[in-house]
Formats: sequence, structure tokens, C-alpha cells
Amino acid sequence: MDYILPETNLVQIKTMEKLGNNGLFVIEPLSPGYGVTLGNSLRRVLLSSLEGAAITSVKIDGATHEFATLPGVREDVVEIILNLKSLRFRMHTDEPVTMKLSVKGPKEVKAGDFDKNSSCEVVDGEAFIASVGKTGKLSLEVVVERGRGYVPVERRRDEKMPLGTIAVDSVFTPVKKIHYEVENTRVGGMTNFDKLTLEIATDGSIDPEQALEKASGILVEHLSLMQKAFTSEEPVLALKVKKAKKEPKEEVEAPVEEKKTVKKPAKKTK
Repeated sequence: MDYILPETNLVQIKTMEKLGNNGLFVIEPLSPGYGVTLGNSLRRVLLSSLEGAAITSVKIDGATHEFATLPGVREDVVEIILNLKSLRFRMHTDEPVTMKLSVKGPKEVKAGDFDKNSSCEVVDGEAFIASVGKTGKLSLEVVVERGRGYVPVERRRDEKMPLGTIAVDSVFTPVKKIHYEVENTRVGGMTNFDKLTLEIATDGSIDPEQALEKASGILVEHLSLMQKAFTSEEPVLALKVKKAKKEPKEEVEAPVEEKKTVKKPAKKTK
């Protein structure tokens, strides 16, 4: 079967539905089989490669470790940290940002109680953090950083942390859910082209349409690198040694050259 490529002006990306942080997109027509190819590739990139912001460390006044309890606060430190880790942020800088919070009870402490910061903002100000009683007080600060994917706390064991600072697991990916479906679609008299439907849900720090656009760009960049590697004519690392003559003579090594080549797989012989 011959490879079928739809005309460029026929391929469209349509926004079928957009509600809050959820978006439904349709891409069609695609070459037969490419609905799954692109759908799976975009899904992996959306979940692993988009940059997001998350808390990387927490410091709570009166708590020297994560198993401590605070007077006048209903939640223990473990619960408070879990609530803090679920917060989502929108950053306007590439540098780490320290966000501070200090409240007295009685009060339901929420994400909106963090001090305002021009470099970083909380996506959902109503997100719950802790319950502080009449005699209680909660003062804490968190460090928010940019990153990709999931970074476990074990990777930060070697980092020097100030006394009382607790490192936490960080989920940077701004995409919460991605689902895709592939159906047949008609182009002229042919009905075997693919129609790719993508459902994307984000954490609110990025628009679903922006997420799809960025994921597509990342995918194209990596494929372009592969294409350039195949067409590159730069020299390859090679080491040549002059053949020795019959009479004993010291062998001389030729200069080392840099080169890149792509080896073709050897043909099988029967």
C-alpha cells in the first residue's frame, strides 16, 4: 500500500470544547495509522516534558521535622505538607521563589493567605492548607521552582538545606489528564484517514491549548534533531594507523578526526 499524505491545507486542529482547565481538540485528517502515532507521542510529551512550577522545600516555624505537631493547629506537619504539595503555582521568573505565610487563629488557612509576590502566584487561592484554633499560629515559607515531570525527595538528599527546612517530592507537570481516541474520517472518496481527538486537563497554570501547542513544538524539535543527524556531513571520530612495512619500523598514528556518520544495518545473507 502506498503512503498517503493529506494535503497541508486540509489538516485542521479544532477546539471542540473548552471549560475552565479542560479542553477537547480534534486533529484531522491524518494519514492512516498516524492518529495512534501522534496521539501516543503527544500524550507522553504532555505528561513528561512540559515545564511547570511546584514546591521543593518547606520550612514551618516550630517544626524541626515532618513528624512534628504544632500547638493550636488541627493538622500535623505531615498533613500540612501534603496540602502544600497539592498547590499549583504560576511563575513569572526562572529563579526559585520563596513564598511566605503567617496567620493567627481562629482561621481556615488557604493558599490565598500567602503574601503577594510579583514573581509567583497561586493558581487556586481557595485551596485548603490547615485549620488554626484560637490560640494557634501558623508561620511557614515554601520554595517554589520550575521543573519538569516528577522529582522525588531522594534526588535532593545531597543538597544543603538550612536547619528546619524539609525537602519534599515535587510534581511539576502542569497536565493532570490526557486522553485520546482515533476514528476513521473521510477525505474525498477515501474513508481510511485518521481523526485524532484529544482531551486535555491542566492544573490551571497553563491553558490546555497552550499545552498542546508546546507539546507539538517539543516533538517537532526532537524529530528535527534526528533529521539533522542523518543529513549532517561533519567528520567522525576515526583513528588511522599506517601499515607497517616489511622492515621493522615505528608505527605512527594519524591525527584524530571528528566525524558523525550513521551506520546502515548490515544486510542479512542467506
